[in-house]
Amino acid sequence: MRGFLLSAALAALFPGTVQGAGPEGIVDKLDSAVVSTSRAGESTPVTYSMVSREQLQSVGPSNSLPMALSLQPSVLAVNEGGTGLGYSKMTVRGVKGSQINVTLNGITLNDAESQEVFWVNIPALSSLLSSVQVQRGLGTSASGPGAFGASINMSTASVRPEAYASVDVGYGSYDTFTLTAAAGTGKSRHGLYFDFACSKGVTDGYIRNAYADVASAYAALGWMNDRNSLRLTWLYGDQHTGITWNGIDLQQYETDRRYNPAGEYYDAFGNVRYYDNETDNYTQHHLQLNYTRLFGERLLWTTTLHWTYGDGYYENYRPAGISGYYGFDQDFSGDFIIREALLNNYLVLNSDVRYRTDALTLTAGVTLSGYDGDHIGKVQWSDFLGDDYDYASHEWYLNTGIKKESNAFIRAEYEPFRWMTAYADLQYRGVWLDMAGPEDDNVPLDYSTDWQFFNPRAGLSFRWSGSHKAFMSAAVGHREPGRADIKENIKNAWLSGHQDVSLKPERMLDLEFGYAFTGEKVSASANFYLMEYWDMLLETGKLSNVGYAIKENVDRGWRRGVELCASYEPFKWLRADANLTFSSNKIRDYKEYVQNVDTYENWTMTGRTTIYEYGNSTMLMSPSVMGMMRLTFVPWKKSAVSIDGKYVGRQYLDNTMTLSRSIPSYFVSNLSVSHTFDLNKGTLGLALYVNNIFNNMYYADGWCWKNIIEEDGALVDGIGIYPQAPVNYMLKASYRF
Repeated sequence: MRGFLLSAALAALFPGTVQGAGPEGIVDKLDSAVVSTSRAGESTPVTYSMVSREQLQSVGPSNSLPMALSLQPSVLAVNEGGTGLGYSKMTVRGVKGSQINVTLNGITLNDAESQEVFWVNIPALSSLLSSVQVQRGLGTSASGPGAFGASINMSTASVRPEAYASVDVGYGSYDTFTLTAAAGTGKSRHGLYFDFACSKGVTDGYIRNAYADVASAYAALGWMNDRNSLRLTWLYGDQHTGITWNGIDLQQYETDRRYNPAGEYYDAFGNVRYYDNETDNYTQHHLQLNYTRLFGERLLWTTTLHWTYGDGYYENYRPAGISGYYGFDQDFSGDFIIREALLNNYLVLNSDVRYRTDALTLTAGVTLSGYDGDHIGKVQWSDFLGDDYDYASHEWYLNTGIKKESNAFIRAEYEPFRWMTAYADLQYRGVWLDMAGPEDDNVPLDYSTDWQFFNPRAGLSFRWSGSHKAFMSAAVGHREPGRADIKENIKNAWLSGHQDVSLKPERMLDLEFGYAFTGEKVSASANFYLMEYWDMLLETGKLSNVGYAIKENVDRGWRRGVELCASYEPFKWLRADANLTFSSNKIRDYKEYVQNVDTYENWTMTGRTTIYEYGNSTMLMSPSVMGMMRLTFVPWKKSAVSIDGKYVGRQYLDNTMTLSRSIPSYFVSNLSVSHTFDLNKGTLGLALYVNNIFNNMYYADGWCWKNIIEEDGALVDGIGIYPQAPVNYMLKASYRF
């Protein structure tokens, strides 16, 4: 137990120059080949950290994967509902989710259109994974658009030698209940194996309507011999959550921080009511078929066919809507209940080959993918039309998005000396996009384009005296705009009578320099990074009607910083781990364009804008200081006590560095206590998790809007914030045999 706690803490906190030993043995080579091409190895000059299966399963049972990774260097995770269950998101070095490439067994999970990974759609994923590698910076080449600041490489591929079974049950604050069960045959003497896991989670949530009812399942059927591996993997996610994306304003925060305006309306007597089906719903299936072949001891080939099917919708109450907006001929206004749905299919073929000698590792791969998404809007009810209207026959809007990608790379790691490794990585991406059909406001989204990108990477790593490692690297990356970005530009162009969509792809140069020392009791590392951006897409702080941030190109920006990690083990029963990030996240010569409205009463857009100039401004939602510290005690055999604290510096809700539109710095601390009992058959584990032990009242995310009132020239703004839960508890019981 002590060994696990100490080694796990080291692996979680240190960058890639510290860990990443290559696979040993034929079985390990076959087992790891599925994810190896997108992961960095021990000598790869890439900044990364590894998180093991045991670490993922040791976090609070209600936490989503972003919350489980929140202690990693430069990682910031937040939850809309105030707890770890439900809608969660993460940033790495201030980089948003749409710029973080997420892969499962080497296949990109980012939605092709939005480029986001909606973690709530694959709940309890942390309990189903064998390991996670978090790459900071551009990292290694991978399929998909998101590798533009960080990559999350997840693996379910882990063949166990013996049969196993486990069950985990958790219960805690806000009527939160979690159940996870897993079982597997282990690898038989004929090479067959089968693994299955399922999970269920429910909670009322901290804020009103932040309930979640989520489920997931995982199954893998495989066969393996000395040279071949064939595996069929199925991953399922189903989520039903209350809508929480509105947030609350600061006045509401002071009076009732659990308030949520979603679905609010007034009845005929003037009483406040809430629509009881203000919900978000989505079901997703991932199916992977992988074949891996080992030719001799040096050549390995792996191919994966992946299919994702998603089907979901959100439903909400909209007061005082205009009939024409919803596609009705009648000229009336009233209250509406609407449903906006998404149906998508994503097919990927990924094939890689790796050749290895004592001094050279050469890897080449190709990826072909196609995405087809349908966006559908329907009216469920209107007070003007009543209950008898045939709503099923009325389609408010339908638009489609088709996106195709071809991706090829070649990567080499050459070790001319035992103390040095040279790295080179060349990637080509071709992307083709077609959009058609009207959007929810009846603006046509007919649009076609393509992008061609070349992304080179190179670096050197050094090792000496058995304890010291250093590396340097340079990488160039490109990223195309996402659907929400393009959609808003199409609308702006259409409404203004123009034809051109002004958004351009982003470009980045990433320079990384790292050093690490590993001693008997002390380990430390430092990583310096310069992420230089051109044509960067940044959020204005305003949200679209489905919660997407609206973005714009800025000519020049950068993220520059230093990441420090350290660990100290003075005794066998005590360990301290810490990481700290200092960064400067700037936009050069930032200009803000604020829309003008006529009067306070009418609030009608005039078509004019007011321009504010801010010089070198700090990027929104990018804290300049972030850090954590964790103490781990092992007072008795098979017992553990851990306490951690996370500090996040001030974050601005827009790019203007305005204090009134910012999130104050905050510190939050968590405690866990666990003990494992040996039984005649198997083990029983009990754990207590206390989150936010100092009962800190804080909010961790938000958005803002602003307008100029031409009547008197006043700047009027508003913000929405997401309060996080005060001190809360979770108990977990685990049985493994």
